[in-house]
Amino acid sequence: MAYVRVFDNETQVAGAAAVIIASAILHKPNVILGLATGSTPIPTYRELIRLYQNGVLDFSRVITFNLDEYCHLPAEHACSYHYFMRKHLFENINISAGNTHLPNGNAPDLAKEGIRYDMAIETAGGIDLQLLGIGRNGHIGFNEPAEQFTYESHVADLTPSTMEANSRFFEEEDMPFQAISMGIGSIMSAKEILLIATGMDKAEAIRKSLQGDIRPQIQASILRTHPKAVYLLDQAAASQLDCSKA
Repeated sequence: MAYVRVFDNETQVAGAAAVIIASAILHKPNVILGLATGSTPIPTYRELIRLYQNGVLDFSRVITFNLDEYCHLPAEHACSYHYFMRKHLFENINISAGNTHLPNGNAPDLAKEGIRYDMAIETAGGIDLQLLGIGRNGHIGFNEPAEQFTYESHVADLTPSTMEANSRFFEEEDMPFQAISMGIGSIMSAKEILLIATGMDKAEAIRKSLQGDIRPQIQASILRTHPKAVYLLDQAAASQLDCSKA
């Protein structure tokens, strides 16, 4: 069962997440971090930047692997995850560009790119701490609801609910329909997992992932089988949890 901590608000969640990540960096300067995108981790990244700017953290030896990237979207596009990570974290800390890794959604052979990405993670030594958000349908990375868990990095067709959630970032003609995503295998192989969720729109997914059946239709539910998974939630995201089942 995952460890769950509920905070009053998004700011406290971000602060707690940053403390956990900072502790990992201080304990192991060449730590391998799995990173997430989307609006939820932005406050956490801001706090990590603040700690760097105040001289608390040194990212010069840190290695990162991101969960996913859209397919057929230029890396320079303002909605690509390459651009997101540069804007919200990498350009604001002293991390080496060569130590940051994202899957290539424009690779000529996306199946081979998935294999390459999994091998890169394995060669690096595996992920020490994986940061996750959660989609409204329970997805982690772009591992969408399915009939089975997909363990290797793969191309995922985005579900209508995911595209609806992301549509605010895109012009209609630019909206991607696919993404290349780290699979459940690499996520679950991380030594520690940290999932953060804020807001009422994540409450149902959190309830199903923590208190429903473990099933691929709610991909995040598999995190309950991980020995070191931590959920950091605000009151809104935790609002549907049945405390009697805690």
